[in-house]
Amino acid sequence: MKNQIAYVTIIRPANLVTSVADVLAGVAISGYFLTTAFDFEHLAPILLLCISTLGLYSGGVIFNDVFDAEKDKKERPGRPIPSGAISQKDAAVFGGICFTVGIVAAAAVNLTSLVLALLILTAALTYDKWSKHLTVMGPVNMGLCRGLNLLLGVSIFSRSPEIWWLVIAIIPIVYIAALTIINRRKGDDKSKTTLYLAAFLYAFVIACILFIANSKGYFLLTILFVIPFYLMIFTPLFKALDNPTGENINKSVKAGVIALILLNAAWASAFGIWYIALIILLLLPLSLWLSKKFTVN
Repeated sequence: MKNQIAYVTIIRPANLVTSVADVLAGVAISGYFLTTAFDFEHLAPILLLCISTLGLYSGGVIFNDVFDAEKDKKERPGRPIPSGAISQKDAAVFGGICFTVGIVAAAAVNLTSLVLALLILTAALTYDKWSKHLTVMGPVNMGLCRGLNLLLGVSIFSRSPEIWWLVIAIIPIVYIAALTIINRRKGDDKSKTTLYLAAFLYAFVIACILFIANSKGYFLLTILFVIPFYLMIFTPLFKALDNPTGENINKSVKAGVIALILLNAAWASAFGIWYIALIILLLLPLSLWLSKKFTVN
């Protein structure tokens, strides 16, 4: 039983829920729900993309722990690998299986989904092994994983990439880059400067979503999701600004990760798919509950 719990812990289940929210938001952005019927034939690709993101995200966080095994023995001895609950080799095999599931599920949708899944795998491993140690490239690389994950959902309706995909992908890249930057400053002399930068990036993300929502005529609908998103990310960030301790910064990062669900609900509403925004919103209590049981960052 203890071993089974360790396998669940290492995949960060609370975070996994947010990856599904990315894909659902991407599908909403693509316009898929506006032109297809709600039957199994058309819902199957959505399910496959959700399975794909679960596999890819799980593989990414597992290999993050695999590569950090020696470091975690000193800094995070309670994690599954350094605690001995899972061997480093078994974790690597588990991560490989998760990646394989993610790739195969994406391939079953279309070629574009497969290419994006391979790019996500590459970006995740690049971050895990190398770029997370770099000041600028690390946050950008982590954000790229999320941006590509959003596009994985968009790919359900398009078999060839479009220019506007790049614009859509920039926003989650900026948001996750901000979170990664925050997580790197834990009570040192530069914490406040970094936190102010993160606050600016948060504001930029919100402004972009509201601009898109207004251009599409869904500003009032979107603001209903943006307000709780704003409160969830800025409340702990302001506390961290007042007192930039490791504990307060950790809480800000944790809230920021879970708030991705609200961000994705705002995405869906910005494109007028209110019922998908509500479905995404229903993932929030699940992620919050899981975050109390398992580690988030």
